[in-house]
Order: sequence, then C-alpha cells, then structure tokens
Amino acid sequence: MTITTIILAAGKGTRMRSQLPKILHKIANKPMLQHVYDMSRQLENNTIKIVYGHGAELVREKLKDLDATWTEQAEQLGTGHAVQQVIDQFSDADIVLILYGDVPLLKVTTVQKLLKDAGENTLGLLTVKLKNPTGYGRIVRNQNDKVAKIVEEKDATTVEKTINEVNTGIIAVNGRHLKKWLGQLTNNNTQGEYYLTDIIEMAVSDGVEVMTTQPESADEVLGVNNRVQLSQLERVYQAEQAIRLMEQGVTLIDPARFDLRGTVDKLGSDIEIDVNVVFEGNISLGNNVRIGQNTIIINSVIGDDVEILSNCVIENAQVGNGSRIGPFARLRPETVLADHVHIGNFVEIKKSTVAHGSKINHLSYVGDATVGSKVNIGAGTITCNYDGANKFRTIIEDGAFIGSDSQLVAPVTIGKNATIGAGSTITKDTPEDQLTLSRVKQISIAGWQRPIKKEK
Repeated sequence: MTITTIILAAGKGTRMRSQLPKILHKIANKPMLQHVYDMSRQLENNTIKIVYGHGAELVREKLKDLDATWTEQAEQLGTGHAVQQVIDQFSDADIVLILYGDVPLLKVTTVQKLLKDAGENTLGLLTVKLKNPTGYGRIVRNQNDKVAKIVEEKDATTVEKTINEVNTGIIAVNGRHLKKWLGQLTNNNTQGEYYLTDIIEMAVSDGVEVMTTQPESADEVLGVNNRVQLSQLERVYQAEQAIRLMEQGVTLIDPARFDLRGTVDKLGSDIEIDVNVVFEGNISLGNNVRIGQNTIIINSVIGDDVEILSNCVIENAQVGNGSRIGPFARLRPETVLADHVHIGNFVEIKKSTVAHGSKINHLSYVGDATVGSKVNIGAGTITCNYDGANKFRTIIEDGAFIGSDSQLVAPVTIGKNATIGAGSTITKDTPEDQLTLSRVKQISIAGWQRPIKKEK
C-alpha cells in the first residue's frame, strides 16, 4: 500500500485571538501541526502533503525542516477546496489519508486501523460518539445501519441534530475515487463552501461502502479552536505521558503536576519525581534518580543514583553517577559533571567540566572552566572568564582548594593541590602544593568617627 497523507492546515483560527497561525500554537512545547506530522511519519510507504494558508510565510519558516510538499491555499473555501489544491499530487492507486493540523493527539494505531478499511470499493471514515455532539457533522445511517451521508450542524434538521455519532473529518480513500468526487463538489450550502464530507454521499451513490472506525478515546480526535481547548488538550497529553512513565516504573508524586515536553530516551528503575517538574527535549535518566520539586531539565543526561534537589535548572548538561545538585542550582549548556560531584545552592556552572568528587557547594559561578578531581571551591567564588569581548578558560587542577570569595581571572591555572586563600583575586598561574593569596594588610584606625547625618 502506497499512502499519500494530506494535512489540512490553512485555517486562520479566529477564535484563538492570536496573530500566530492556529497550527503553530503548541501542545507540550511543540506546534500542533508538528504533532500531526510526527505521527504521520510513523506510517510506512507514506509521503506527506501539507496544505497551508493563513500566516503562510511564518508557518513555512517555523516548520521548514518538515520533509513534506507544501501547497498554499490562498483562499480558504472549505475542506474540499483545500484537498483540491493537491489533486495532482497523488496517483489513482494511492490510498489518500486526510488529516488536520489542529487535531494533534491522533494516535498512529488508530490511523493504521482506518487505513485497513480503505480499498478499491471501500472508504475508511473515522467517527466518534460524543455525549454532546454540538458543532460536529452528524453521521446519518440508512435502515441497514450503513453510512448514508454526513450532515453539517448548520444544515442538519432537528432530528439529525440528535445523532451523537459525529464525523472527525479523517478519511482514508482510494485516489482514483477521490479525484472523481473532488471534481463533483459544489458549494450549495449555508456556508458557501466546498465540504469534503460531501464525498461520503457520492461514495454511497457509486456503490463504495463507507467503513467506520472509532478511536480508543474521543480525546484523540478533538480539535482546537480556542485557547480553552488548547489547554484542555495539553492536560490530556500530559496525563498520557505521566501514565506511560508510571507504567514503566517511575514514581510521580502528583501526576497532574508533571510536564513532559519532549521524550525520555532512557529510563532507569526506581526513579522518583516530585511536583512541578518539567522535562523538555531529550532526557536520559539512570537508576535511583530523585528529582525535587519545581525543577526543569532540558536535553540532559542524568546518571545513576543522582539526587537533584528543588528549584534547579539543568540544560544541555551531563550529570555523573552519585552526584548531588541543588537546591537552586543551575547547570547551563556544555556542563559535564563526573561521578560524585556536589553542586550546591545558588551555584551556576556554564560550559565547564568538573571531575570526580569535586564540590562547589555555595553561591559560586564557574564558567569556561576545567575543574579537576577532589577540588573544593568555596562560597562566593567566581571564574572571571569574560573581559567584555573575549572569553578565556580557567583550569583548576586535582585537589585544589579555593577559599571563599575568590576571583579567578582567566586565563589562569590553579596548580595541583594548591590552596587559594579566602578573598583573593588570582590573576597569575599558581604553583602546586602552595598557598597563594592576595590581600591588603588589615589595619584598624583608632579614633575614627563614622559619618553622621545632620539633623534638618
């Protein structure tokens, strides 16, 4: 079976009340259209066509990496008109799958079932039964319970509006049939639009049986027309991710307060995640990981037996086995921590490597640095890596002890087992196994008077 998927994504989304095209609004930090595209990519022997319109330039710019053929629908005259724009982009023998860029939660398993219903003499139609079908096209069946037609809400009679089986708009159909029916569409309806749903009645007239498939959950086929619906689908999506992680053995203290905005590429055992934790991008978690509340982890690798305390931000970083991070720590991109490293409260690490067993426990900034093993960096220490134009590297060799409130002015090397006295500003390389400090002599001035404000 050769599949051509057509994703309709031209709508303006007026009810979003946004200058951003509707399909670029995000679920789990990913545009809705990207969700639909990513699902489609899982189908074998499939080529993807995207019909876009409103905000055309912005849509193409934001999603330029999608491997698809883009066709602009300059004037939006309905779903049938949208598919007509790509009528020359599929063959008679193809099975054409029609999806929507604002229906982001559709599962590939549902689509695969639908595709099985499409053939030379059958058409696959995805329907769903809703408690409240208001706003949807109704599935009208004949006396033999076969699909006869679809009636849009605005055109439905009072009796037809009581039908709770509704059209999702998602169709799998033989290309030869689709081309014929697209040529027969008219806009004789209250909206003056070319409805793709009219092909259902044409199929019935031509003796092509309409086979219906239902999704596992109605949530799969819910579309987004406003920000309320966007937020509802966000929670549906996040609940699904939470369930999937818990089924794989992760403890989520409160599944409703966890967000996965990417993928977990590796998942160890006995992981515990507290409330308000957010994962973004590609995450790898080892065994026995503990993550405290209000923590954000982005595109990072976390080793075994790591404890991340509350309110940390870890981005594009690697954390070695047995390390302890936080609370209130920030690991910025290109930070690599070896095993058993301690990064404490209000410590920021950027573009640095920290070797086995080193500790940076309090109120410090380490940027563009190479830190050896078993180094202790005291509170208030900073690497002065930037002169306003260029950045330079600081090297702290194994076993060094950096006293509190020290400034290491790069480029500089702190020798092996060197000690830097508290309050020092180091501008030159320091020797191994020696104490280096830079302080003015402490003096006390007798008889000195503190300035006093004059009374007004």
